[in-house]
Amino acid sequence: MTIIEELIRTMKSTFRRRDIVVEDIRMGVFYTAVKLCTGDAGVAFTPRDLADTVCCPRSAAKMPASGRLKGKKALELINLAESDNSLQRSIGIAVVNALSAALIKEQGIRGARVKKGADALDVVEIEDRDRLVMIGAFVPFIKKLKGRTNALCIIDKHPQALKEDERHFWRSPASMKGVVRKADVVIITGSSMVEGGLDEILAACTIAREIILAGPTASMWPDPFFKRGVTVMAGISINDADKLLQVVSEGGSGYFFTGFARKIAVVRDKRSDV
Repeated sequence: MTIIEELIRTMKSTFRRRDIVVEDIRMGVFYTAVKLCTGDAGVAFTPRDLADTVCCPRSAAKMPASGRLKGKKALELINLAESDNSLQRSIGIAVVNALSAALIKEQGIRGARVKKGADALDVVEIEDRDRLVMIGAFVPFIKKLKGRTNALCIIDKHPQALKEDERHFWRSPASMKGVVRKADVVIITGSSMVEGGLDEILAACTIAREIILAGPTASMWPDPFFKRGVTVMAGISINDADKLLQVVSEGGSGYFFTGFARKIAVVRDKRSDV
């Protein structure tokens, strides 16, 4: 069972008797956001690297019932998280995050410590000899790490995402398995949930002491991730769903989430079995 399959099963078994509908949905340039009738909200990375990006691309034409998504049941739209189309997956993952927020509010998080206002690098210890791998170019993390270690590899489809003095860190996605197998600390973008490949990445983390999933998309019910070795889920907690939707629909990125969403790091208790 994949992580997505387990998340969908968890949400359907938890909310099976409730008629939770999607009250609003926005697909922005950088993020897709949904708001449930419960008031809970979730976001997910919006894929922009589309092979047929022209006016009215074929991939966009595959969007299900555009203009008629509001009012659909959350447990119907959650199935899109398994779609072959990345735009549809973005909607499904955003719904997963919104339902995860509702589940965490009801049940809390077991086997973990919750650090509000913290990001991943605030809650993990990185030693001088550690080999670090970053999958996805996290600009704030690169700024913090590049002066602390030279044993850093950044795997990203776009080397131009790195500054001139950072290019020596870049590695091709084709090298992912070999590089990750040797890493002590692995930082993975939450957008991998939308773009695909997270299960494969985690399976390659054979010796890593810390495995971090980071970014607004990584705001999910943590148990399936902890079972597969993830030690930190560094996402966000949303306190103003309407403002979030407005900013997303106006082209805002994670840099604009301050004030109505805050960073939250869920750190697995390594002494507990999840």
